[in-house]
Amino acid sequence: MQIFSGIGWLLGFILWGAFYIFKNFGIAIIIFTIIVKAALFPFTLKQQKSMAGSARMAKKQKELREKYGNNRQKLQEEMNKLYEKEGVKPTGGCLTTLIPMIILLGIFYAVAYPLHNTLHLNSDDVTKALDFANSIPGYNHVVGNATYQEVSLLRIFPQIQNTAEIQSIFSSSEIARINEFSNGFTIFGNVDLLTIPSQNGFWSWYLLFPVFCFVSNVGSSFIMQKMNSQNQAMQSGGCMKIIIYVLPLVSAWIAYSIPAAVSFYWIISALITLGQSIVVSKVFSPAHMTANSEARHAALMFQNEAKVPYVYAPRNPQASASNNSKQTNASNNQKKKKKK
Repeated sequence: MQIFSGIGWLLGFILWGAFYIFKNFGIAIIIFTIIVKAALFPFTLKQQKSMAGSARMAKKQKELREKYGNNRQKLQEEMNKLYEKEGVKPTGGCLTTLIPMIILLGIFYAVAYPLHNTLHLNSDDVTKALDFANSIPGYNHVVGNATYQEVSLLRIFPQIQNTAEIQSIFSSSEIARINEFSNGFTIFGNVDLLTIPSQNGFWSWYLLFPVFCFVSNVGSSFIMQKMNSQNQAMQSGGCMKIIIYVLPLVSAWIAYSIPAAVSFYWIISALITLGQSIVVSKVFSPAHMTANSEARHAALMFQNEAKVPYVYAPRNPQASASNNSKQTNASNNQKKKKKK
């Protein structure tokens, strides 16, 4: 997990920069997510191109399997020729999928560990502060989930900032930065993103965070499934149903027991991802990209044909030879007449 934490530490500079400008963590999350999604857009586009290439070759691959199904070696050779001809790499979509996933995990670490990865405080000092907070009676009830201790510490920091322990751990400037950061978690007037929904009762307004977390993830997955409806068999399978319904349900349950700041990030990320997917599916749809690819392929063939030198080849060589013989005889007769 160190690599993800390291990426989160780097991305934390962007999150802190957005917070420094707007002084509000909710707005900073939105700006931060948009910036990161824009940086990852080239990978999204490459992934879409890879999907378009796979969709374009699906029919040809099926024909090859039917023709060489009993000869694996020949089938592999023909498949390699097809990939080379179409300009598609068999593993082209793996890297473009892996890199964004690593970055997204890094984003999570930037949000879930704000003291270390966003404020960039010394990790040893943060650990000491967390140890002190854990020694406070009743603090475990505030934490809710040990993974999000740093977010929970921000919640109680104004009450413990003047203690001797905190004063000995952080400098006065660091305490001021932490206080400024903790005061910027209020959105929509009085909604505190440092609040844990489960600690405010089942009918609290904060219950909307896990509900919206579930709805946004299910809705975005369902819409993206409809937009990329080439693989009907996969969509109707159990794995896809788990991705669409079960995983968001698990995320909603987690969001119920962690600070609302993390679930707010999940909601914003799902909505921005959905918006990006809609744009990509409209402008860079597989059908559109396939048509462009075929048009470029036809234009390239036309250019290559234009480079081939023209050679006259009559349709009836015998008739042509007879005509040439007649023309030669006629020319010889004219020469004889002139001599006479």
